[in-house]
Amino acid sequence: MDLTNYLSKNQLLGEKHKIQKVFFFRVCGTGMGTAAILLKNAGYDVEGYDLEFSPPMSTYLESTNIPLHTEYTTELLQKFDLIVTGNVVRKDCDDAHAIEESGVPFASFPSTLGALILDDLEVVGIAGTHGKTTTTYLAMQIYEKLGNDPGYFIGGVLEGRDSGRIGSGKFFIESDEYDSAYFEKVSKFRKYSLNHMILTSLEFDHADIFQNLDDIIAEFTETLPEISGEIITNNEFSAVKKLYNKNITSAQWTFYGNKSGVGPIVLETSKQGTKFQLNLDKEYIFDTNLTGYHNILNLSSVIIFAMKNRFSFDKISDAVKNLKMVKRRQENRGIYKGSIIIDDFAHHPRAVEMTIEAIKQKYPDKKIITFMEPRSATARSNIFQNEFAASLKQADKVIVVQPIPTTVKFANDLDTEKLVNDIEKMNIPAKIARELPELLIEIENNVGIENLLLFLSNAQCLGLWKSEFTNNIEN
Repeated sequence: MDLTNYLSKNQLLGEKHKIQKVFFFRVCGTGMGTAAILLKNAGYDVEGYDLEFSPPMSTYLESTNIPLHTEYTTELLQKFDLIVTGNVVRKDCDDAHAIEESGVPFASFPSTLGALILDDLEVVGIAGTHGKTTTTYLAMQIYEKLGNDPGYFIGGVLEGRDSGRIGSGKFFIESDEYDSAYFEKVSKFRKYSLNHMILTSLEFDHADIFQNLDDIIAEFTETLPEISGEIITNNEFSAVKKLYNKNITSAQWTFYGNKSGVGPIVLETSKQGTKFQLNLDKEYIFDTNLTGYHNILNLSSVIIFAMKNRFSFDKISDAVKNLKMVKRRQENRGIYKGSIIIDDFAHHPRAVEMTIEAIKQKYPDKKIITFMEPRSATARSNIFQNEFAASLKQADKVIVVQPIPTTVKFANDLDTEKLVNDIEKMNIPAKIARELPELLIEIENNVGIENLLLFLSNAQCLGLWKSEFTNNIEN
């Protein structure tokens, strides 16, 4: 590994005036693609390369007129002042050697974003194991309605708007724990120049990167001393309390969650939404169209941050009444042969459980037929073998999509046969779908007006969402 031309975030800050032409290497990831568009909108000349370009990010990139390449040469790379390298590029592969040998300075996208865009802004990092994308999107919408003109960076495709923009107000950024690049093995949020943090949750995940929860806590321990503003966090998690007890930041901490006096306390739920209470300097009651306790938790964190920033209750109350969700977060895709089709990104046991709970609240008259694809490296391992079974206890029927082998080195593969047996012990019918044709048969066997088909996957579910099936869903 030759790091002669590697630039850290601090080095990028010093070289900022020399950079105009930027090349994104493996640009079609959600984070990389959004970062490329953000730099283009900030006035940089941006191009990108990837092995293949798949919707929705490919469509999004094409709409911005960023030149895209499916091949690259050394001569092409040498036309640029900076190569931004995605974390899918592994050390010692041909791509890494080509980047290193090009002679062009290279950096990770978090460092690039932190140095070229975020260092001049007031940045709110939205971090945690669950809910980062949703909470960032909610914060952006609420602050727009409050007239703050926020900037934002979201690792997902939004309906009818860019996934990133620079505004004149606070900047909200989804701040995940994944490593930045093969040459920068630290969590992305450590490079984002954060002034504040909303920490939604903190438990073990990403076993392809971290050995245990303490490794994740260590990443937060490195960045919290740099945060001097507000930390709004859910104290339901023991790891959050461990961070707080380290006393390593001058930031003002505010706790929420059902183990705090703040709440939220859900007062009423219906198909139309949720009425809930927060206890701050006094009791405040809010109405929102969102359902599901995890969504109310996410929304509460943004409300608390807004109130800390002296926005009035009346304005906030009005701003939260009608909010949108990012795609693939409880997304209603339409109707197929009488069944409502819901697509959700959940791939961690807690997210699976809370998503099913939210869907049952919103559709109490439906049987929830749950199709779960364990797709992340952690989900494909047996780390959450028992937790996955327990997380599905509210489903009326479960079809487990057979995953590929895990890449987690210290764990075995998820035992789907055992998972199905454990689900059936709870008197819930369960099956395994190993190929797309089997999955399509299970869909056909479970359609009907009395059933809702809930798909839980952070990928394509054996190619389902690229298949002809999608053409037969009625909007």
